[in-house]
Amino acid sequence: MKIHIFGASGSGTTTLGKALQQKLGYRHLDADNYYWEKTAPPFQIKIPIEKRNQLITKDFLAQENCIISGSMVSWGVEWASAFDLYVFLYLPPAIRMQRLKDREIERYGAALKTNEKFRADSKAFLEWASQYDDGTFQGRSLGIHLDWIQVLEGKVLKIEGDTTVEDRVERIVAVIR
Repeated sequence: MKIHIFGASGSGTTTLGKALQQKLGYRHLDADNYYWEKTAPPFQIKIPIEKRNQLITKDFLAQENCIISGSMVSWGVEWASAFDLYVFLYLPPAIRMQRLKDREIERYGAALKTNEKFRADSKAFLEWASQYDDGTFQGRSLGIHLDWIQVLEGKVLKIEGDTTVEDRVERIVAVIR
């Protein structure tokens, strides 16, 4: 079984992927680990798409049961048919943005107040993430995800709203069974 969990930043894809790994014993891969080079601070240098796909494909194909969390909508057409189940998570913008703000504080702490670069990077990230529901935004957006759902070749489960991780896991397990 191959599962892809995607949605806006802050919708809970990574948290759900980890919870499913615990529940099902499937290997969990986080797309961010293939999208970004490991840097301190994180999320500074993108890995070129060819190398990113080569790395994740190797790990993905090595597993009979695998979960990938994080949006892969722009990674290539092959990902539209690579999974048995696609799980789309959607949260209302206010909830999602509060989660992201809280995560930025947890991740960077006092450095958000004392480090100009951290503060600027965090502000830019939050501005980018806030545009997800904007119908005119050209980056990763709700419209792009909804369009992608129309071409996906596996089963699609949409989970909307601020449900618990446990509820989300149980909904996925029910679809798998």
